Amino acid sequence: MTRILVVDDETQIRRALSVNLRARGYEVDLAASGEEALMLAASNHPDLVLLDIGLPGIDGIEVVEGLRGWTTVPVIMLSVRDTEDDKVRALDAGADDYVTKPFGMNEVLARLRAALRRHQPIPEEPIVHTSAFQLDLSQKTATVAGETRHLTPTEWSIVEVLVRHPGRLVTQRHLLQEVWGPQYERETNYLRVHLAAIRKKLEPSPARPRYFVTDPGIGYRFEPESDAD
Repeated sequence: MTRILVVDDETQIRRALSVNLRARGYEVDLAASGEEALMLAASNHPDLVLLDIGLPGIDGIEVVEGLRGWTTVPVIMLSVRDTEDDKVRALDAGADDYVTKPFGMNEVLARLRAALRRHQPIPEEPIVHTSAFQLDLSQKTATVAGETRHLTPTEWSIVEVLVRHPGRLVTQRHLLQEVWGPQYERETNYLRVHLAAIRKKLEPSPARPRYFVTDPGIGYRFEPESDAD
């Protein structure tokens, strides 16, 4: 069974998540502090962690940093904090996604399922297929309806970072540093310009992107197609 570690200092939230997760067949461990969370993670090896940012003692971001020292377990942050800085700090620390309180249970469960799917070890393929375009990462070629679309080296670098983390939100800072180097952190206008060009070349409707999606002020993600699409 899939084991979920729920970490929140609010009893009602722990109880609500526990009831809903167990009703869907998950095993659940509960922690009310960061210290307890790290101990349970080390002893029980959860398949995913739902983690509140604002915890007594060790806060959620410190818990993520502690986990990332030895595990790649998916971490979804829960927080009443809705500022961009908090979200960016959590993602840069190694969190996979975040949900802002108050949240709907269906949203949390959908994010949880998506994170678990992404974490399944699958062979990395050089070809990315969508109904709109095909990318050959080894040959650095893009085709739309059988026609080649030229992407610049910088555009390819951005595309590669995003498609190698399908469904995962990549922060602006991380993307800038991956593509331009560690000294780049604030040149977000670079990303806006290049993402606009990428969408114009690949998206069926560049003004309403389906694949290269923006989370305003935070970052970008590549949304692959699901079986339901």
